[in-house]
Amino acid sequence: MSLRIRRYRWSDLEAVCALHQICLAQVGLAPGDGVWYDDDFPRINEVYLADRGEFLVGEIGGRVAAMGGLRRIDDETAEMCRLRVHPEFQRRGYGAQVVLSLEARAVELGYVRLLCDTTLNQHAAIGLYRKYGWREIRREERGGYVVLYWEKDLKDTMSVLPK
Repeated sequence: MSLRIRRYRWSDLEAVCALHQICLAQVGLAPGDGVWYDDDFPRINEVYLADRGEFLVGEIGGRVAAMGGLRRIDDETAEMCRLRVHPEFQRRGYGAQVVLSLEARAVELGYVRLLCDTTLNQHAAIGLYRKYGWREIRREERGGYVVLYWEKDLKDTMSVLPK
């Protein structure tokens, strides 16, 4: 089955929250552990959509299987966050589809740089960021975890995106 990527709707909130919890548990993390937060979920429209950002969900057969967001940092920079793929659908390229869709959307919104972070134990995310040209810029210990911070210059992406 193919992944259908679309913009978040309010009716997705329960599925998006559940996907977030499942994916954090898969890598041994939990909201409130000093690394992750989840207070943005009830405010997706305000935090992402209404502030020059984006929040996408990927559906398979009407079920939310993947997601990811863009959160505005400043006029030139956005943070890619909440990248999740349900364990039942991992290793099929769906994470890459969401990343590429968010990168394209960031270019459309006028951003020239993206930032993101992940923990050292999220091997699939690290591999995905490296594969698509993200550059690790620093590491820091937070809440007992090693957090990796990444950036991507979108000027390179702009030249390869379909018109």
